[in-house]
Amino acid sequence: MSHLRTSISSLLLVAFVFLTGCESLEYRPSAVGKEGEIIVVADSASWNGELGESIRRYVSPYLGTLPAPEREFTLRHRTISSQSAMEAIQKQKNVLFISPLSSESSEASFLRSRLDEQVESAIMNGESTVVSRSDLWRANQQVVYLLGDSEESLMTLLEERGEDIRYTFNTITRERLEVDMFEKGRQPDMEAALMDKHGFAINAQHDYFTAIDTTDFVWWRRVVTSNSWRSVFAYYIDDFNPANLTPEWIHEARQRLTETHIKGNMDGFIAIDIRRELNTENIDFMGRFAYETRGLWHMIGRDEDRNMVEYGMGGPFLNYTFYDEDTGRLYMIDGMVFAPGYDKREFLRQMEVIAYTFRTRTDVASINQPAS
Repeated sequence: MSHLRTSISSLLLVAFVFLTGCESLEYRPSAVGKEGEIIVVADSASWNGELGESIRRYVSPYLGTLPAPEREFTLRHRTISSQSAMEAIQKQKNVLFISPLSSESSEASFLRSRLDEQVESAIMNGESTVVSRSDLWRANQQVVYLLGDSEESLMTLLEERGEDIRYTFNTITRERLEVDMFEKGRQPDMEAALMDKHGFAINAQHDYFTAIDTTDFVWWRRVVTSNSWRSVFAYYIDDFNPANLTPEWIHEARQRLTETHIKGNMDGFIAIDIRRELNTENIDFMGRFAYETRGLWHMIGRDEDRNMVEYGMGGPFLNYTFYDEDTGRLYMIDGMVFAPGYDKREFLRQMEVIAYTFRTRTDVASINQPAS
């Protein structure tokens, strides 16, 4: 994955320099808007046509691993209808500019104004690219430009680079959420105890508590209401052979762990809902070979005849299983959400943020090591 590393010609390298050139270094207020939301700046004809469909398909596809259909991001269409409209756009956290440069729209005019004649000519002759810029007008802001001469070239660009665009917006969203989530405070004593006993830690929000802490399995819970909770568990195996790490191993291990440790009423236990979509992909998790698994869990049990029965509880889960070369350990970090009646996407993002605070003793030692 290239993650917005663009350069298909020297002219488009110029485009990158021009679009990301130095703005004023004066203090900038923080960007506004909801997390998980992208402001899409495009002319109305493009937004309501095939180009708009491509934007929705490749920038914010439906997530099949949630209980009800939700897109990866909420897209809000805006046009540059006035100076005040542009000023409102410039305040937002996530902004995507897209318009065919050959168009006479105000959106295309704005994009052309960001380019010199040589770069504009290159794009009008068939070049296309994606340019990303952080903190352009506001702090904690992500702006992405898609540059192409026609709707057809932009739709091709979206198909080729949609994953990169989602990665960029997801990364900045996770970084901002980490600040927001721990603003009310962390639990340093809980984190230190975890490091002392198990050799790793994750950030603990102020209202999480330890439900289970065994030799190799720890489960934390956050009870939001009487009918809503989040939870995270961690499991590890020493001296693990990474050749054995496969999606099938992960699914089987998770089933075994939740059946053993995470119980409900009436002898029920949590299991993967194999009737629904289960997506496991190889990723780089903080520099480690890993698999990310997204799916749905449900509470099941056995009746008097030992037949499996469903107890009606369920929700999404997010699992990171990875091998740590420094320690020779296999780690599994898993977050679950139970929130009936609510959209789940942003709750699951919180689980992702917590997982990405993972660190080992070796990680902490390397950070604290004085520079030579």
